[in-house]
Order: sequence, then structure tokens, then C-alpha cells
Amino acid sequence: MAAPFPSDGIELTHILVVSDIPRARTFYSDVLGAQVYREYGGTSCVLQFQGSWLLPVTGGGPTDDKPDVTFRPPADPSEVSHAMTIRVQNCQEAYATLLDRGAEFLTPPHDWGGEVRCFFRDPDGHLLEISEARG
Repeated sequence: MAAPFPSDGIELTHILVVSDIPRARTFYSDVLGAQVYREYGGTSCVLQFQGSWLLPVTGGGPTDDKPDVTFRPPADPSEVSHAMTIRVQNCQEAYATLLDRGAEFLTPPHDWGGEVRCFFRDPDGHLLEISEARG
């Protein structure tokens, strides 16, 4: 059996490749309420959000430590390889609040019985979900 992954002092940061740092910072802070922690010369911004870290970064080509990787924002928002879910107590309330703050939803909340959820995108097309678990 493998040794457990070390957990002391570890925190998860989710990197979001965006086309415009100020626009991403404004969306995540003004719409979702993330707190700006630090900014790095216009190429990245560290945000604290609901106990997690978000790191919007501008795109770029390979580097010495990732020699065959290019960072770029989603090319087609209708094709998704990852999404973020924000668990809420009341999906209808969260939906109304986010609408008032400028979020653009794909549909209103849908009740699936055990869950009420709906999806929206950030300005670069990253998919986000608000979800209320029931039962």
C-alpha cells in the first residue's frame, strides 16, 4: 500500500486561463464575492474563494517546467473539460443574487429531485454551477 499523500500545509489552487486579468478579477470578485489576495504584473491574480484559491492567469506557451504545454482560455465554451460547482443552501436565492450581480445563466435552476442546479459561465467561458443538495 502506498504511503498517504502528505496533507499538512497543503492547499488546492485552481488555475483558470483567461484572456483578460482585470475582467476576470472583476467577475470573480464582484459577481461571486472572491477576495483579491495578490496580483502579479498583469499576468495573474490570486483570489480567495470559499476556502479555495483561484488563480486566473493569462495564456502562454511552453516553459522549461512544462515544455509541451500551452495555456489558453477555452476555445469553445460549449465543449467542457472541467467545471466548478458551488454548493449553496438555496439555489433559487443564489441564482437571483448572481443574476443581480451580472451572471449570465444557461437556464434558470432546474429541480432534479435530489438536487437543484443551474450553470453559468465566466467571461472566458469557464463553466460554473450552483447546486443545492436535497434530502
